[in-house]
Amino acid sequence: MFIKLQAGRTMAAASIRGLSSENTMPTLHLEMLPGRTVEQKRAFVREVTRATAETLACPPESVDILISEVPRDGWAKAGKLMADA
Repeated sequence: MFIKLQAGRTMAAASIRGLSSENTMPTLHLEMLPGRTVEQKRAFVREVTRATAETLACPPESVDILISEVPRDGWAKAGKLMADA
């Protein structure tokens, strides 16, 4: 799994969501191989949101998470496609 943390939203995105520049929050991009159930993803984002809100002292409603599933033939490690592992 790969997690990319985006430091903050653009001012335009903050304005659309009704946020000021002082309280914009990070967006977490989670990339993983396919195969997890909806229940697993639901539990995972709940815990990631909880930990983020606790660590950054922000409301859970300000935390955005995007999950991307990358097929095994689109992910490589150590010079080999995950599909070939």
